[in-house]
Amino acid sequence: MITRDEAWALLTEYNQDPFHLEHAEIVEGTMRYFAKKLGYDEDFWGIVGLLHDLDFEKYPEQHCIKEQEIMRERGIDEAIIHATASHGYGLASDIKPEHEMEKVLYAVDELTGLIGAVAIMRPSKSVQDLELKSVKKKFKTPKFAAGCSREVIQNGADMLGWTLDELIERTIAALRTFRP
Repeated sequence: MITRDEAWALLTEYNQDPFHLEHAEIVEGTMRYFAKKLGYDEDFWGIVGLLHDLDFEKYPEQHCIKEQEIMRERGIDEAIIHATASHGYGLASDIKPEHEMEKVLYAVDELTGLIGAVAIMRPSKSVQDLELKSVKKKFKTPKFAAGCSREVIQNGADMLGWTLDELIERTIAALRTFRP
């Protein structure tokens, strides 16, 4: 399997924008948290989180498609390729999330962005004191963090068999473990 250092080198070969790199690390950390909580391999889940948007910066029109080609050329495990491509299901990919890890990635990719946007609007600028009700209020405001698809977040919760509140609460808890 690809190591975290190798995954980071690959990611930074295709991504230089600090926003994209930070997003990759946020999703990586969130995926590691969920892997630990759900009893899976943290390294595998983390690498999937880190690489999920590998092609987005350089190939936005081929997002979730080009990354498959790049990873196959590098001999990366098909499970990682399938998982990263499935996070764009219904938007940029027709690969449906099947494994629990893929469903978590699908749900939290958008949700971490929304939660981050809510957090920076707070006086503390932190997830440490962020509550479910604050995120739910902004979730219901389509113009707030408009790039974060509420439909994808809800579909992700549904795929996992979790309520929206459970997904949001669990994701806030994940972010608190490594974000200020």
